[in-house]
Amino acid sequence: MKRIFSRILSGIQPSGQLHLGNYAGAIRQFIELQHEYEMYIFVASYHALTSSRDPEALRQSSRQVVIDYLAFGLDPKKVNIYLQQDVPGVTELAWLLSCVCPKHLMDKATSYKDKVAKGLNATVGLYTYPILQAADILSVNADMVPIGEDQVQHMEITRDLAQKFNHIYGEVFKLPSYRLQEGAGVVPGIDGRKMSKSYGNTIDPFLPEKKLRKTIMKIVTDSTSVEDSKDPAACTVYQIFSAIAGSQDPRTTALAERYRAGGMGYGQAKQDLFELILEHFADARERREGLMADPGYVDQVLRDGAAAAGKQVAQMVQRAREAVGL
Repeated sequence: MKRIFSRILSGIQPSGQLHLGNYAGAIRQFIELQHEYEMYIFVASYHALTSSRDPEALRQSSRQVVIDYLAFGLDPKKVNIYLQQDVPGVTELAWLLSCVCPKHLMDKATSYKDKVAKGLNATVGLYTYPILQAADILSVNADMVPIGEDQVQHMEITRDLAQKFNHIYGEVFKLPSYRLQEGAGVVPGIDGRKMSKSYGNTIDPFLPEKKLRKTIMKIVTDSTSVEDSKDPAACTVYQIFSAIAGSQDPRTTALAERYRAGGMGYGQAKQDLFELILEHFADARERREGLMADPGYVDQVLRDGAAAAGKQVAQMVQRAREAVGL
């Protein structure tokens, strides 16, 4: 089958420790895609400035995201991993795009309204967030961006900006496509809501074993007795298990049968989930320990990633500059 795209870009804000939701919703797919496509994965540190006011926390979180990506299995020989601030041409391109962006395009961005409603400061940076995101994508000439449903509007804005620029100055940017990530954003946290750092309900697969088990045992369940049959699909424990192991995995189907048969308490289901996480992430946990002890290697990964991304960005910025007359 002929590939319809070859270069993939994605980014993540360094807003805290990565968790099972990040893994199941995005990172696992990146690990699979890296064997077939040219990939650029960046830490969205400039985007984080719309909410972060702690410089040291931002530095630490940015580096931890990189370490965790590598621990989960991203191969720097196949994936270009970089910090957003290490490729400054992106922000120059954001300015060029902002100069053709109609104000109404930003006015209709729902993410700005949602974030302000949740208490974020109504800054210009937050308001123009989609323009910088468009620059991230267009600057490396990406063919495709894997996204969750909450990012569909931002991708449409990116395409609109590329078309607007091209209409005025000629064909500079390709129109990137996007693909909804299967299962993205549907992994529940320990309270049953979507797993999210903002809710404080996440499960970190890199926790020490005792803390990991304690966290899993906090997962909220209903009051159905041990003897009674239970609906696996309605249980948060089972939903997380299925998201990690896969819905068709024999371990998942066997657990579902035990739910329906009765005679199994939620405590046992939680223990099964704990053992699954330890098994599934055993290699990742070991890699992470090595990465934490080798900062020089992480630094080199970031230098190499920034150099590769910088080369692509420089080419696109130069094309945009020439197009506008600079």
